[in-house]
Formats: sequence, structure tokens, C-alpha cells
Amino acid sequence: MFDNNTQRLAEHKLILLYIFDKFSMALTNAQITQFVMEKDYMNYFSLQQFLGELTNTGMLEYSESNNGFFYVITEKGKRTLQYFENRLSNDLINTLEKSIEKKKKKLLKERQVTASYAKENENDYIVDLKVTENNITLIDLKLNVVSNKHAKQICDKWKKEAQNLYGQIINLLIEP
Repeated sequence: MFDNNTQRLAEHKLILLYIFDKFSMALTNAQITQFVMEKDYMNYFSLQQFLGELTNTGMLEYSESNNGFFYVITEKGKRTLQYFENRLSNDLINTLEKSIEKKKKKLLKERQVTASYAKENENDYIVDLKVTENNITLIDLKLNVVSNKHAKQICDKWKKEAQNLYGQIINLLIEP
């Protein structure tokens, strides 16, 4: 029984290394937790334990960026995965790859379109809307609005329709 349990624990760590390797982007604790829990790859407490252990052994790095704390796979983690990846079944790998690809597209879209607002004073809110593509800012628009409600509505609409709105703005600006 001990060997089977040890093998399962090792498989869960390999799954995490595989996920981080295939995402090939930094992930927050919330993002990795949501992904793993949605797909029921392991329970929350095991996930948090494994993230800590993989970080302590140098296979994952937990570091701070402008937008918070992120996990990334290290070279040591990649080497370990290469060495032991064959212990993951082909069915599991196929399932992981499909799930990762779908979630990665969603995360990249979220990172490319940003909308936020901040209160300047009592009736003054600054809304910051941005679209980036391949690390190039396509548009960075700051608006001054008079209410929290308007700021939130603008941000919500931007997140849903940024591509269309960006195109409309460009067309309006280049019309004769």
C-alpha cells in the first residue's frame, strides 16, 4: 500500500510539473488552483502541499511580479519532468494537453485585455483600458468618469468587447 500511495504522490507532482511546463507562462496560485480543481486532478490541500514541496526542492519558483505572486517551472523542474514524463499515461497527457490549451487561450486573452479604475476624489474616477498584443500596446485609453457605476460598466464592457471597440475607435479616428 505504501508503494502505491508514494507512486500516486509522485504522479501528482509530475502532473503539476507537466501543467506548468505546457502552460509555459507564469501562473498565480488562484489560476493553478482553479485549473486543477476544475479538472479534479487532485484535492485543494494536496495541491497546496505539492506546490510548496516543488518550490522548496527548486522545481518551481514562486516569485513576485508587478501584478502579484506567480509560479513558474525552473530548469530543474523541466529536467525532472523530462526524465519521468513517461510515467504519465498517454490518456492523461492527452487530457492535460487539451485542457491546458483551452485554459491557456483564455488566460492569454485575459492578459491582453485589461480594464481597471481608481477613485481620484469624491466624484472623479479614472478608468484605464488597455489592449496589448505580443507585448506591444495597441491602445491605452484613460477616461475620467463621475461615478463608480459608470467606471465599472465601462470596464465590464471593455473586457467583453475590447476588440470591437478598438476597431471602432481606429475607424472613427481615420475616417475623413
